[in-house]
Amino acid sequence: MTTPRLTLFAVILTFGTGAVDAAAYIRLGGVFSSVMTGNLVLAGYAISSTTLSMALHTAVAFAGYIMGTALGTRIAGHPRPDEPIWPARVTTTLAVELVVIACFSVGWEMTGGNPAIFAEHVLLALSALAMGMQSAAMRGLGGHAALSTTYLTGTLTGVVAALLTPRDGTRFDLRGMAMLAALTGGAACGATLIAVAPSLFPAIPLSTLALVVVAARITWPTGAGAG
Repeated sequence: MTTPRLTLFAVILTFGTGAVDAAAYIRLGGVFSSVMTGNLVLAGYAISSTTLSMALHTAVAFAGYIMGTALGTRIAGHPRPDEPIWPARVTTTLAVELVVIACFSVGWEMTGGNPAIFAEHVLLALSALAMGMQSAAMRGLGGHAALSTTYLTGTLTGVVAALLTPRDGTRFDLRGMAMLAALTGGAACGATLIAVAPSLFPAIPLSTLALVVVAARITWPTGAGAG
């Protein structure tokens, strides 16, 4: 079960995810911070072509994402049937992710958005760590609110399935379509800023994540029911 407010928060987070993945692909080694299935393909290519640089970048992304997922799961936990849709632990997890994104932003600014090899790996690890935490946070949502703001292949499948097999007369999965649009829009905006004003790029992931954390604290200060 989801609500309009929960969907809005998910769309905002997904917009930030698109920007972060764009940055990882363009400036952090041609891999992704959140799409680990895509990184698996890149890892396979790196192994077959003995491309050490790509293999190392995918390994860093995987390590960061796994660590982020583990840390996020420790904080957010697993949803329980009697919990509200948005438990307070989810907000806490996103707040910790915001700290990680802030560290990433400092590093990005220090390198002018064009990091050398060592800094590139550090920033990639931080971005993947943040995305892993966000994935775990969304898994911690209660009330059977199945949402993902970092890996959206299942969302795309749901949108197509709704077109072909509508339920209750509903042919369009509007939530899914909004999240896919947010991912694309975030990537487009992120890529544009990286090209024309790289120093402004961190504003996207920082503002989207901060907006959700603050709004969640105000709306559900103790994890009260979502509306």
